[in-house]
Amino acid sequence: MTLAALYPDHVREQMRRADVALERAGFDYLVIPSGEEHYAFLDDQSYPFRANPHFLAWVPLTQHAGSFIVYTPGKKPRLVYFQPHDYWHEPPAAPSGFWVDAFDVRVIHDPAEAPGQLPIGARCAVLGEANAAVEGLVPNNPPAVINYLHYQRARKTRYEIEQMRRASRRAAKGHLAAAAAFHDGCSEHEIHLRYCSAVEQTESQLPYGNIVALNEHAAVLHYHHTPGPSPSHSRSFLIDAGARESGYASDITRTHARTDGIFSELIGRVDTMQQALVSEMRAGRDYRDLHVECHRRIASILHDTRIVRMAPEEQVERGLTQVFFPHGLGHFIGIQVHDVGGFQQDESGGSIPRPPGHPFLRLTRTLEPGHVLTVEPGLYFVPMLLEKLKASADASAVDWRLIDVLSPFGGIRIEDDVHVTAAEPENLTRDAFAALAALAE
Repeated sequence: MTLAALYPDHVREQMRRADVALERAGFDYLVIPSGEEHYAFLDDQSYPFRANPHFLAWVPLTQHAGSFIVYTPGKKPRLVYFQPHDYWHEPPAAPSGFWVDAFDVRVIHDPAEAPGQLPIGARCAVLGEANAAVEGLVPNNPPAVINYLHYQRARKTRYEIEQMRRASRRAAKGHLAAAAAFHDGCSEHEIHLRYCSAVEQTESQLPYGNIVALNEHAAVLHYHHTPGPSPSHSRSFLIDAGARESGYASDITRTHARTDGIFSELIGRVDTMQQALVSEMRAGRDYRDLHVECHRRIASILHDTRIVRMAPEEQVERGLTQVFFPHGLGHFIGIQVHDVGGFQQDESGGSIPRPPGHPFLRLTRTLEPGHVLTVEPGLYFVPMLLEKLKASADASAVDWRLIDVLSPFGGIRIEDDVHVTAAEPENLTRDAFAALAALAE
């Protein structure tokens, strides 16, 4: 279905959620500012604008600072649309698109006009940053409202899923271009530029800073390149990069080897394991259990390739797999890359703890239809962690000669975005690559 066909139901769902949240918290109105630009200290240059995610949940306007959503239960939502008269910058165009009919649109040209369109002095839940305040209406971010909306936002509407499919297809184009650039012998910066060109987005429009890592750099989990020459020999390549579509993110990681050998074999093993884990992303599964299961499977790979001569279960029990897989299995994704509600116990708040010994997991909820999350196992050779292992009682279980062979490749991560359904999970990432392959035939 088209976005135009899906959007009305999406807005009705936002209204339903707002109705419940306002009633629970005792407010009469919901006001959501899009946000204001942030300026560098003692400077007149602003940081790239990022719209309030609560605003983006209603309307696909990513670059519209100074605007507001106003919702009164039982009434059509109002959009106060700021269109400044500005010849220094390109102002927003007149309101248009499939979303317009869902709102009572009020165009303003001066920030001073905003209070006349807002329920000043009323009982309002105002969701936003402090700098989005207007006289008489200050963001108060009531916890009862925030908690309910964050818990509900994990369940994506059909409109949101379609936007994320599109974001995945856009990012898949970039990944194919980046892989080609790697095989062409390009530097990290050149690969990054080819990626941006393929997805047709600037660095500030991407959902997060691209991780473009050659060789040992892949062992830095959040490595960010700087312009410079390519290494004399690029043997491996890890890219963690996404794209945005109307505010919705994709988050994809792939790892490549220049030649066949033990590292390319490891990539294949991690990829096979990752796809098996994706098949288990089903409603009713506890994501914490899936994360621990990932450690068991990492341990099996380490054992089968004789990197570690210790039974898989013992590796997990002794925490040895944490050396090679030191992050969480994944996280919610949507308007935000690390989308909200991943730890939330219920609609009222609360927190579901991480499994003992796994401090970096970003998702602890039981999966439900409509959840979209990442599945991103990894296997790395991080010098700092390996040094600690080498000094531990478990050092004798490790083939350090093999570690020396593999360390120059940095590490492996394979990441897909997965939609949990009432039946088989939908792999947004693999589907996106398959669609591009079909077009190329």
